[in-house]
Amino acid sequence: MSESCFTSEQIRLPVVPLRGMVAFPSIPMSLEVAREKSIHAIRAAERLGGCIMLIAQKDISVEKPTPDDLYHVGTIAKIKQTVKTNEGSVRVILEGKSRASVLEYTQNDRYLSAVVNSAEVSAASEDGVYTEALMRQAFSALDRVTSLMPKISDEMVYSVHTIRDPGLLADFIAANILIRFEDKQEILEELDPIARLTAILSMLEGEEDILRCEMDIHKQVRAKMDQNQRDFYLREQIKVIQGELGDDGQGEIDEFFDRIEEAHLPQEIEDKLVKETNRLAKTPYGSAESTVLHNYLEECLDIPFGKYTETECDIEKAQAILERDHDGLDEVKERILEFLAASQFSGKKGGQILCLVGPPGVGKTSIASSIAEALGRKYIRVSLGGVRDESDIRGHRKTYVGAMPGRIIAALQRVGVMNPLILLDEIDKLTCDAHGDPASALLEVLDSEQNKTFRDHFIEMPVDLSECVFLATANTLETVSRPLIDRMEVIELSTYTRTEKLSIAKNHLIPKQLEKHGITKKQLSISQSAVAEIIDYYTAEAGVRNLEREIAALCRKAAKALLGGAEKVTIKAADIATYLGARKFLPEKLASTDEIGVVNGLAYTAVGGDMLKIEVAILKGTGKIERTGSLGDVMKESAQLAVSYVRSVAKEYGIDTDFYKTKDIHIHFPEGAVPKDGPSAGVTIVCALVSALTNTPVKRDVAMTGELSLRGRVIPIGGLKEKAMAAYSCGIKTVLIPADNVKDLDKIDKEAREHLHIVPCKNVRDVLDNALVSKNVSKKTAAKIGGAAKSDVKKSADPDRAHASL
Repeated sequence: MSESCFTSEQIRLPVVPLRGMVAFPSIPMSLEVAREKSIHAIRAAERLGGCIMLIAQKDISVEKPTPDDLYHVGTIAKIKQTVKTNEGSVRVILEGKSRASVLEYTQNDRYLSAVVNSAEVSAASEDGVYTEALMRQAFSALDRVTSLMPKISDEMVYSVHTIRDPGLLADFIAANILIRFEDKQEILEELDPIARLTAILSMLEGEEDILRCEMDIHKQVRAKMDQNQRDFYLREQIKVIQGELGDDGQGEIDEFFDRIEEAHLPQEIEDKLVKETNRLAKTPYGSAESTVLHNYLEECLDIPFGKYTETECDIEKAQAILERDHDGLDEVKERILEFLAASQFSGKKGGQILCLVGPPGVGKTSIASSIAEALGRKYIRVSLGGVRDESDIRGHRKTYVGAMPGRIIAALQRVGVMNPLILLDEIDKLTCDAHGDPASALLEVLDSEQNKTFRDHFIEMPVDLSECVFLATANTLETVSRPLIDRMEVIELSTYTRTEKLSIAKNHLIPKQLEKHGITKKQLSISQSAVAEIIDYYTAEAGVRNLEREIAALCRKAAKALLGGAEKVTIKAADIATYLGARKFLPEKLASTDEIGVVNGLAYTAVGGDMLKIEVAILKGTGKIERTGSLGDVMKESAQLAVSYVRSVAKEYGIDTDFYKTKDIHIHFPEGAVPKDGPSAGVTIVCALVSALTNTPVKRDVAMTGELSLRGRVIPIGGLKEKAMAAYSCGIKTVLIPADNVKDLDKIDKEAREHLHIVPCKNVRDVLDNALVSKNVSKKTAAKIGGAAKSDVKKSADPDRAHASL
């Protein structure tokens, strides 16, 4: 072959693009050429004298490079030998001759060619001392790098040290040491040998830093691998030792298989647990994954799949149980019996969700226990008070540290059957934070259409809850989400009347506390008048929880007296102060005379009914309205509405029509520390305003309740039962109620209904006619309504509140 291709003249040569490689002058290289155009270029070069242009691709991912994909500086090489391989590619051995720059590319159908010009320059006339120092630095840097690269042979390092040409030294190091082809291309494009060697020094220092970092990482990984191998070896030794002792973990695996077979699980669940048991058998004993799988299988097999109790729906038996355990609550008992009858008639024994709503201490939890006994179901209570994490309901993923199933699955595990009565206690106390909304997680649990396939995050399998009876309790529905309320049937439990409390104390509380303290009826006798004294003056509650505490206190003091030598202790009303101290609660008393601007209002509170006086004072001023007594927004609006109504009827009652300009009005609700709100104080405020503005006394034995409209219509209220009992307890003789509340009279306690004169009022004029004693106001005789009213009774609309609701 001719050597003319290595002159400095411009020549045209076939081009072979290199992917991830760079050819250097004076350095032989071997290529395996597989691309069709590159093979054609090799054949053409052989025909033209054996010279070819080797040039690197900018992007190695390009399969068919164009001139734009190639660098413009490459190496002219001489083909020494070509060998065709069995795969159809060509192995070529070449030797680089000189650098060359591309002047022009030409693309034809077979291969790529280019007009190139040799770019080699002679060594620069640098100081020989500087060049020698630079080469020594290069040799030193090369030695440090190769010491970190075990694949570099000693022969190659020795041959490098024999090179005395700085340009060739730089090319040799670049070709054999540098990793990135971009760095190699940068060295190739540098024509000055001294500058090229200087660049190589900089790259070697960077490569040394990288290699040292890689070496540190390698040592750390190796140390970790050695530790893992050591742990594995020790675990295998433990296995052998356990095998010698007869406990190699296989017994535990066999136990899991036996439990799965005996459990008679649904096919999907059985397949899942068998799969997990097989995984446990293949997992190294004592590893983290083994612990997770072991815990998972234990929890899943503790769920009582396929275990059910025989339920019964004997209505007569259920009624006897409810009457035995609870006094009063007639509406609640009736609704529960209807539920049991519907279950018996339809044959569907599960899927019912009831919600008992009422103040604390009225017996919501004990009713749930009685229902479970009546149904013949096992009873389990799940407390939801303060639950703020969705995982408390649905469980945690099993891979988390300390993972466990949610409270619903845990309840089934504790009770041991799939059809218990589950009491979701304090459902209104659920909270919500960044961990999720537990109330939303309960939606699936309490939906009879969805809980057939309830999925706990820990169990990861469908669990059928449709046979369970869910019973929820709440003090109020105000803090319960609407979608959750929609999935439950709400049953309201109102406050106990005084008569009901006396009966409960006689039939339940006193016998219970006597048994608890080991005292017989012959040793301690508590009269009914003593219990009445406790109810009236020592407790103020809707239920009987504090009443039971006070009875327990009497039992303790009686026990002390019996140990002191007394044969029998008899407690009467007059003795209560001796045992329990001075009276704690003094009920509102009637005024000794009829007063101006003072009206008896009736309130519905969380602890029952109460009577509150409303006072109005008229002062000289500029029309300011003062409202005191810790009033809520609804009460403030009622006061403003009352003032507006009085302005509209001022002439009718002889009131100065400009009173709202010339008088300051102060409306006060005593006991200012107690928050008060609710839509039933309007008529009471109007009556007090008219009394104060007309200087007319209000009858002291009259109490009233009701909201008013702007036109003077009396709007119905809730809590009439509790309000009537409060009026009766305070000695009120006449109670003015909205006419629309007549239908609720049959809910009033029989004793209170017999002693109260109840007057229905359609408008505020009826209220004023019956409340004011002035001669200027006509009096109307209202028919006394005593017996049971219409049977079509609508439930009270007043919400249960933690504060007074007038």
